[in-house]
Amino acid sequence: MKKLIKNGTIVNEGRSFQGGLVVDGDIISEIFEGEAPRGSYDEVIDASGCFVLPGVIDDHVHFREPGLTRKADIESESRAAAYGGVTSYLEMPNTVPQTTTLQALADKQALGAEKSHVNYSFFYGATNDNVETFSQLDRHHVPGIKLFMGSSTGNMLVDKRASLERVFETAQKLGLPVMTHCEDTDIINRNMAEAKARWGEDPAVEHHPEIRSEEACYESSKVAVELARKYGTRLHVAHVTTARELDFFGKDERITAEAVIAHLMFCDADYAEKGALIKCNPAVKTRADRDALRHALTDGRIAVVGTDHAPHELSDKQGGCAKAASGMPILQFSLVSMLELVDKGVLGIERVVQLMSHNPAQLFEINQRGFLRKGYKADIVVVKKDQPWTVDKECIQSKCKWSPLEGHTFRWKVKQTFCNGHLIYNMGKFDATSQGEELSFREANGI
Repeated sequence: MKKLIKNGTIVNEGRSFQGGLVVDGDIISEIFEGEAPRGSYDEVIDASGCFVLPGVIDDHVHFREPGLTRKADIESESRAAAYGGVTSYLEMPNTVPQTTTLQALADKQALGAEKSHVNYSFFYGATNDNVETFSQLDRHHVPGIKLFMGSSTGNMLVDKRASLERVFETAQKLGLPVMTHCEDTDIINRNMAEAKARWGEDPAVEHHPEIRSEEACYESSKVAVELARKYGTRLHVAHVTTARELDFFGKDERITAEAVIAHLMFCDADYAEKGALIKCNPAVKTRADRDALRHALTDGRIAVVGTDHAPHELSDKQGGCAKAASGMPILQFSLVSMLELVDKGVLGIERVVQLMSHNPAQLFEINQRGFLRKGYKADIVVVKKDQPWTVDKECIQSKCKWSPLEGHTFRWKVKQTFCNGHLIYNMGKFDATSQGEELSFREANGI
């Protein structure tokens, strides 16, 4: 099956130009500037007035399967991904059971092969006592190690210094990156006790950033950076939320930071309207923090934009700091949210592609993805500006059927999503028969 995508603005590797590309099967076979090459094509897509981008790689999602499928599952959330121009995702290990054993990882990979509409991979989770299993991982089939250095479910909080040292040392020896959730649990527990003493057993949600505070984030990130430097470990700090933490990044290419959509779109002033819908860990913090994160998108301190997509049922989101669940579904709207920041002058569209496609592919050494290149997998998204639409329950594809962005009008729209050359999403129509591929990493012929 040979497809021609023509007359669009190609955005790739720091450039934007008029042209198009040829897709042959699941591979990009040609990229061209200007007029389309003559030839015989099974399908011609006219992308006039549109931007043609590499598919988004989301390095941070929680799809809730297995064990928490009342909230979400791989099928529903991978469909939401396709609607949003996300063609690959890296999923987190805090499911039930947790992905902290080789068997649990194999079981989840089997679920991905069966149910995922887009490309998939799964992090392996660290605990205080499973480091010896790291050496048995196939480093070509896991993105890295996920380490909770802060509040977590079950036994995934790694809080023993000796265990932390072993995780960083072992991961370095195996050539695996460590992705951390950095919040200091002792500080959070102290802050929560003080908040309950002052405001009762379930403090109002606007106190969430005081409880999961700047100090809690900074002190934990500081330890992670120290350990990464000590052992030479490739460290990627997830969902940075504070201006203060940004001082750790942009100096060492082996130590990088992720920002997620919630912390780029919202600030503490939004709790008044959104309430617990924007409660997440780490917390949405001050406007100054949000603006600092936005600035860091352009100067190298933030390397990747992900989502920390984490659906809950609406009933889970009732209450305040103690009772309401933390996390929100946002994957479907990540790309259009970033393109909104382009319109606001925060960054250029070329940088959006760098943060959401190129850098995740390079950071995790994903083979043949993340770029529009000849010989690479044809993961492509076509977007158009000045197509106003408003988020409502009807358009939400996540299983939980709500979003903190309900009522928000976007001016950019995802028109088409190609995954492995297959047109999986086409102007409101979705091919439910489509299946993604398992991502592969660190091959000699890769990036």
